[in-house]
Order: sequence, then C-alpha cells, then structure tokens
Amino acid sequence: MAGAIVIRRKQWLVGLLVAGIMSFAVTGTAGAQCAAKNEAFQSGEHVMYDLYFNWKFIWKKVGLASLTTNATTYHSQPAFRFNLLSIGSKKTDFFFKMRDTLTCYVSDRLEPLYFRKAAEEGSRYTVDEAWFSYKEGVSNVRQKRTWHNPVREPQEMEYSDSRCIFDMLSILAQARSYDPKDYKVGEKILFPMATGRRVEEQTLIYRGKEDVKANNDTIYRCLVFSFVEYKKGKEKEVITFFVSDDKNHLPIRLDMYLNFGSAKAFFKSVRGNRYPMTSVVGRK
Repeated sequence: MAGAIVIRRKQWLVGLLVAGIMSFAVTGTAGAQCAAKNEAFQSGEHVMYDLYFNWKFIWKKVGLASLTTNATTYHSQPAFRFNLLSIGSKKTDFFFKMRDTLTCYVSDRLEPLYFRKAAEEGSRYTVDEAWFSYKEGVSNVRQKRTWHNPVREPQEMEYSDSRCIFDMLSILAQARSYDPKDYKVGEKILFPMATGRRVEEQTLIYRGKEDVKANNDTIYRCLVFSFVEYKKGKEKEVITFFVSDDKNHLPIRLDMYLNFGSAKAFFKSVRGNRYPMTSVVGRK
C-alpha cells in the first residue's frame, strides 16, 4: 500500500515540474490577453530529470521525466507542441506501474489551444483533456475526463474567465519569456489553471535566489518559488521550485513535502536550448 501511495504522489510531482516557472507569466495576462512573444525556447529542446523519493531517511531513485518542445501545426495554423513524459523504474513497476504523458499545443503567439494528460497508474488508465477558445476578451475552456480502466461515464465541465486560463504546460510556454527581476521577496502570484477536470486558483510566492546543485555535478544560480495551500487560514508549503536564473528559465530542482516523506526532481541534462546556461556558478 505504501508503495502505491509513493508512486501516485510521484505523478503529481512530475506534473508540477513545469509549474516552477509558471509564475513569471501571470502578471501579464489581464483581460484574457493570452498572446505573448516567445523569447526563451526553440523547436528541438529536450530536458531530462531524475526523480527521487525519501522513505524513512533513505533516498531512492524512482524514475525519469523528459520535457520536449517541437514546432508543429494545430488546425493548419503554426503552433508549438510540448510533451512531458514520466516513467517509473523497473523496481517501482514491481509495486506500482506508472506511465504518464502530458501534451499541449500553443499558438505561435503562445496562446493555450489544447491540453491532454494520459495517466496509466497501476491498473487505472484515464485521459484528461482541455480545449481553449477566446471571444470578446473572455477566455473559455472545455474539459473532459475519460475513464478507460475502469470504464465509467466521462466527466465534462466548462469554465470562462476574464483572465487567461492556462494548463500546466501552456503556462510554461509563456512563463519562460517573462523577466522576474521586478519581483520582490515574499510577493504572491495568483492565477487560474485548468487541470483537465476543473479550474483551480493557484498561489506562488517568490522567495529570492539560491545556488543549487543539479544531477550533472553543476551548480546553478536559481530563482526560488513556493507553491502553497491554505487550510483554515494557515499557509502550508507544498512544493519549492528552483528555476535557472538565466533566459532559459529551466527548473533545476523541485522539492515536494508530503505527510509521509518527501520527493525531489533533479535537472539532469538539456539539449537544443536556445541560450547558454549562464546561471552556472560552479561544478562539483
């Protein structure tokens, strides 16, 4: 049972890899003006991460995650496609099989168009989808969850907002082009995000800068953000993100705090990045 809980939490961890840089985008999205200029990435970028879980003071590697970016078309219009793939190791497959794929399309102006999350976790297989549209300054999203195993009736919902609505990958596309230099330590950032089943209000807090070691024996200067929840008026830190302090804005490390342990995702490698990693401050 404990093994299953660990891997279920790991899927959430992988999905939030990209959330570490989403905070750069939200201050420029008033009035559902979702278009922005790509200043950060290029087609062909490929990023790898190692995933770890701490159980009773022992750190164990539990899988890998990869994030890829490619130029494509969507409904015959120029677009970018992002794919985030998480794969559990053979050892974790013995306890709980996990194969999760997140895909999204954004326009060449970085407007959210379509999001899909296919999650194979143990014996369960579900697909969450979100379709985005825009009319008269309003952002609209239609969402659907399809149960393939076990088979159930699909769940659907629609939502509209005067602000731009993002999914966890499309916000990555915009976030990486924003400059966070004007943020103040302790500043809170609020925004709506579609998960495929609902739209949730999210809160991030900027904590400042810190040097962080990745899984390639390299130390990076990082911007630090906290993903928090509020229960009974009390703030609880759920995730801490360490994002490269350069034009790439890549997540370098992610710390996740659980009731029964903790988990981490470490940057391992990147190829096809648009800019040099100028946030490097040393090697060990």
